Amino acid sequence: MYARGRGIVLNEPSVIALNDRTGDVLAMGHEAWQMIGRTPSYIVAVRPLRKGAITDFDVTQRMIRLLLQRVGVNRFNRPRVVICVPSAITPVERRAVTEAAKRAGAADAQLIEQPLAAAIGAGLPINEPIGNMVIDVGGGTSETALISMGGVVAIEAVRIGSFDIDSAIQNYVRRQYGIAIGERTAEEIKITIGSAAPTEGEFRAEVRGRQLMSGLPETIVLTPEEVREAIDEPVSTMVDSVLSCMAQAPPELAQDLISEGVHLVGGGGLLRGLAERLSDESDVPVRLVDAPLECVVLGAGRCIESYEAVKTMFMDSTR
Repeated sequence: MYARGRGIVLNEPSVIALNDRTGDVLAMGHEAWQMIGRTPSYIVAVRPLRKGAITDFDVTQRMIRLLLQRVGVNRFNRPRVVICVPSAITPVERRAVTEAAKRAGAADAQLIEQPLAAAIGAGLPINEPIGNMVIDVGGGTSETALISMGGVVAIEAVRIGSFDIDSAIQNYVRRQYGIAIGERTAEEIKITIGSAAPTEGEFRAEVRGRQLMSGLPETIVLTPEEVREAIDEPVSTMVDSVLSCMAQAPPELAQDLISEGVHLVGGGGLLRGLAERLSDESDVPVRLVDAPLECVVLGAGRCIESYEAVKTMFMDSTR
């Protein structure tokens, strides 16, 4: 979360832990993330946002209200809010997001496409007649946008992201070794030895899980090659999406990409070898921006700071 004049004031995972019996909120953010897979059956740690859309309206509303309260918002202080959303969301999903924010305490809620916010946050000259391409790999979606003159010229989005890579690792270990591992363990494997292409200094990693047949704990050793094989399908889908967006670029802007390069943002962009694989398959330079995790919120923050000047960039949430 970014507050006008203060910068980033909150940086937490969008996870909330609830008591299923009473409906009480037990934890949120990092604290709730630590609970995933480690709680009694009546305590559930959930992500109310999946694939870039709201999967549980009431929980999302409660989470937004808690987030606003953490940064000092109350019923006497109702702020205008700018929310970054995937470009692929439907009109119904747009209305759900704005409605959830307003019910949670916002006086007004505007939406901006994540790739556009990312380009602003990365400091790209989006208002000039130059082709600026941004690849935003988030948790639930991957979006590639070509931006020029303050607008989106071409965009390609798929509802596949980092969470799908985690899931692919879980499925591989279950299928290949008959061992169940948790969501957090899969993410740790991805961060530790995961890669989209061969990289230097690779090493194996011990993985602990539960044997499906016996139910007993077991340890296996995974290689980087195995993890690449496991995540190849979601990664290939992301790469194909990028190539599809490039194919839509007008010739004049396409040649700008060769000189200006393509900018990779989002937490999923931190996957080792992803920039190199994208560059190899597109023959266009691809580089990870300086603050890939904060890029989108920094862009939204600039919109907050210059609210009136950028109003034309906001999405229409009514249709």
